[in-house]
Amino acid sequence: MESSAQGSVDPGEIARFSAMAAEWWDPKGKFRPLHKFNPTRLAYIRDETCRHFVRDSKSPRPFEGLRLLDIGCGGGLLSEPMARLGATMVSADASEKNIATASVHAAEQGLDIDYRCTTAEALAEAGERFDVILNMEVIEHVTDPMRFLKDCASMLKPGGLMFVATLNRTLKAHALAIVGAEYILGWLPRGTHDWKKFITTEEMERGIAGAGLTLKDMTGVSYNPLTDKWSLSSDTDVNYMVTAARPAEGK
Repeated sequence: MESSAQGSVDPGEIARFSAMAAEWWDPKGKFRPLHKFNPTRLAYIRDETCRHFVRDSKSPRPFEGLRLLDIGCGGGLLSEPMARLGATMVSADASEKNIATASVHAAEQGLDIDYRCTTAEALAEAGERFDVILNMEVIEHVTDPMRFLKDCASMLKPGGLMFVATLNRTLKAHALAIVGAEYILGWLPRGTHDWKKFITTEEMERGIAGAGLTLKDMTGVSYNPLTDKWSLSSDTDVNYMVTAARPAEGK
């Protein structure tokens, strides 16, 4: 997750995730839900990116030549697959412990990923530019979500894509993502999420437009307890993902 000493940073959120940093790559640990969720979001990112940039999604390295930013990268659960798909990766997180964990794991896998302990605001101010930005499960942990969206969007090259994944602020999301996942099933440590920070789909649409981007796709992501698997769905009441694009030059 992403944050900092200023801007959209929430020190409490950073401290919470830093305390769990060593467990990022344990599929049965505190990040088990992300490990389960990962195949679905990876496939979505791969397919939407290949469609947008006219790449072959079945080729081994379809992201070759694309510069990607994984903002709020945590332990690198998304960054490593993106690197394997051929992307030039810059992965940022405000937690030094997360970056340390991610860097060591990537080195063990022989992957070249540019991990940085920094924030979206700092990267934007430095003039960084990317073809694709992954903004996944981050926005519900920052202090100013709409400012955060704008900062991220400002780093997109013309014609670039940004992916956002978050939780909808509905009673259903409170029941399933907080009461169910944190207090009953114990999938996540209690206090991981603050329902008041969840982003409604309407707020997301306004934020995307306010950041100068065009909403290309919005899809729900649902969990099936019988198969213990996540899949894309039409239900955006709890988890959802969006794809947004910066218009190409001259359009």
